[in-house]
Order: sequence, then C-alpha cells, then structure tokens
Amino acid sequence: MPDFFCLPFSTHPLRDALYDELHARPFHLVATPQKLTHLAFRAEAAEMDAAFDLLCDLCRRYSVNQPAPETVSFIQDLGRFSVRWERHMEFYAVTFLSSCQDSPTPFDTTVLQLLPADWLGALPGRAVAAFHLVVEEGSTPCDLDVLSRHFEGQKLIISRPKNGKAQLCTAFKLHGDGFGRFHIRNLGIDDYQMGRLVQRVIELETYRLLAQLSLPIAKRIAPDLSEMDRQLSDMLGSLSTLDSSRAERELLYRLSRLAARLETYRTETNYRFSATRAYHDLVLSRLQNIREVEVEEHMSVNEFLSRRLVPALRTCESVQNRLEDLSRRIERAGDLLRTRVNLTMQEQNKSLLASMDRRSRLQFRMQETVEGLSVAAISYYMVGLVSYLLSGLPLEHWHLEKKVVLAFAVPAVVALVWWMTQRIKHRLIKDPLGKEQNTSHG
Repeated sequence: MPDFFCLPFSTHPLRDALYDELHARPFHLVATPQKLTHLAFRAEAAEMDAAFDLLCDLCRRYSVNQPAPETVSFIQDLGRFSVRWERHMEFYAVTFLSSCQDSPTPFDTTVLQLLPADWLGALPGRAVAAFHLVVEEGSTPCDLDVLSRHFEGQKLIISRPKNGKAQLCTAFKLHGDGFGRFHIRNLGIDDYQMGRLVQRVIELETYRLLAQLSLPIAKRIAPDLSEMDRQLSDMLGSLSTLDSSRAERELLYRLSRLAARLETYRTETNYRFSATRAYHDLVLSRLQNIREVEVEEHMSVNEFLSRRLVPALRTCESVQNRLEDLSRRIERAGDLLRTRVNLTMQEQNKSLLASMDRRSRLQFRMQETVEGLSVAAISYYMVGLVSYLLSGLPLEHWHLEKKVVLAFAVPAVVALVWWMTQRIKHRLIKDPLGKEQNTSHG
C-alpha cells in the first residue's frame, strides 16, 4: 500500500483499497475477429486458492509474469491466446481469448484446444457457466440458415446491441459439446466498445445461471412446505379439543419439531435466495447496458430473459415468503400453546396451593390440640408437685385442709402453665422471625 508522505494529515487504512476496488475488473480490448471461451466455477475458499495456484502454474508454463497474491482480476497474454481470471465471492471465472480463425465454421474449433489438457482438467470447483463466444466481422456472410447451423438448429434469440452497431445471436441452450454458444457480428464498433459488449454478455450469462441456482431448491422444498402447512393447520384445529396437560405437551413437542425442520430450510435457503435477487439485479443492469435494438420476427435477449428468468425469480420469492409466513405462524401457534400450557400449570399450582393450605390449617389445629394437651399434662404434674409441697407444710396449724388448697391451686397452676407456654411460643417463634426480617431489610 502506498504511503503518501506528502499529505499533512492521516488517512484511513482502507483508502487505497477503496480506490482500487473501482478498477478491480476493468474492460479489456477485444479485437475483431476473436474467439472466447468462458468458464465460471462455484468454489469454496480452498478451491479458489487452488485455482489461483493453477493460474500461477499456467503462467510459469508459458514463462510470463505471475499474478500477485490476493489478485482479484488478472489478464495475461500467453502467446497464441490470452487468459483473464477473476475471483468473486462464491465463484471464480476464467476466460480464454484467441484471435485465430482456423475454421470457416466458428464453433468447430475453440480456444480450449490451445490449452494443456492436464491443466484444464485440474480446474477445481463445479462449473456453472461454460460457453463459447465468437466475434466476427460484419462483412462475414451470416444469414439465418448459416446461424441456425452454427447453433445446431436451435431456436435463436437475435438482437442488435449497442444501438444496432452489433448483432448478438444465441440460443441460451447447451449444444452437443456441452457448452453454450454466443455469436456477435461487429457492425461498426471499435475494440474498446466490443470489449465492453463482450464483458457484459459474459456477465449477463454467468449471473443468469447463478441466479437460477436457487430454483431447483425452491421446487424441492415447495411440496414440503405445503405438507408442513397442512400439519400446522391440523395442530391448530386440534388445539380446542385438548383435554389434558399431557396432550398439550405432546402437541407442543410436535410443534417444536415442525419449527426446527422449518428453520433448517430457512438456513439452507436464506443465502441462496438473497444471492438470486442480487444476481437478478445484475442481469437487469447488464441488459440495460447493452442497449438492444430488436430484430424483426426475432425475440430479443431482454424479452427472452424477462419471460423466462422473472418467473423463476418469482418462484423463489414465493417460496421464501411462504417460509417466512409459516415461521411466523408457527411462532404464534407456539406462543398460544405455551400460554395454554402455562394456564394449565397455574391451575394445577393453584390446586396444589389450596391443598397445602388445607394441610397447614389441619396441622395448625392439631398443633393447638397438642398444645392444650401439653398444658393439661404439665398442669397435672405441677399440681402433683404442689401436693408434695403441701404435704410438708403444717396445714393443720394454719387451719387449712390439703384438698381445699389443691382445689384452689389447680386453676392457678393451669393459668400459669398456659401463660408460660404462650410466652415461650412468642419468644421462640415470633421474635426470631422479626429479627431475620430486620436483618434482611438492613
């Protein structure tokens, strides 16, 4: 990273990278005639590093300068052909270009025939886009019959991009060699404009294919979503007929399993559906940039993709919306069922507390009975002690009878025992609780 010592102030560490990002993938000149083959591979980070190592190996084989580490875009002339390599977030792309015209039919020979077979077979990842593109002079004879033979009799989509200064022809189908095909006739644009047109056509086809990657996923999970919707409806319908807490817990367990299954689908599809929208926006942008002029009696690229690609995007959006809607409904159903289970548990707790209250009152009454019996028993023993005490006193001398004194002593003893019992109860039970409460408040 350059260090601009002339600046009298500090700069953000990403400032240079922000400038370089705008020029990371520049357009390159494409002379006419030209043959290109474009490959785009979905790859993990390790596979992208392996692809970069292969690019360095190709440069070493042809004794040319290798790309610098962390390069995101690289163009190099290798003699008979040139190579352009690009690193993207989830895929890498490699384009081979050659100006040679060895055959009168444009797709009989390709640039790939100039590459080492072992190197080409070692490319990591899974190819999503693989197509040939031929640029020819406008003076080249190219009527509809000839074009149809170039594309193996497929139905052609023809338009004139660059406001009619070029002719673009394709079928948007795979051909016998397993590759797609694009044919461009130069009707009056320079090499720089042709390079921009070729780059936009390449990006349009690559992003179009990447945008459609989520369509098979959407079609696969759509029937499962319908089944999950039916299961949720059945669960909600049975909610009003539940007659036990066990049935409620079983229903909550089934609902949790359904929610877990749905979250698995959301995790699987969220990134892919978001990428589809982003790629679709890029396709629309490239369609706008090529500035097509329609050719009479032929469908343009814009019209074809609008009729075929937009429904695919709508299908993915519909499935994603169903995922989100079903997730919200399951969440609401779970909240409703959990509320019902909580109410049932509260009723059970209320019954349990009432039962505990009855047992507490019964225990309190039994305690009072025991206390009464204890007062009687203690009083009995204390009267006995008083009797022994009276036996040692000269009651005859005081003109008193023992039985009369005992009779008067019994109420006094009972009252004393009862007062002492209450006093002890007050000190041992009430005072310690008061002290604990005061300590906790302090």
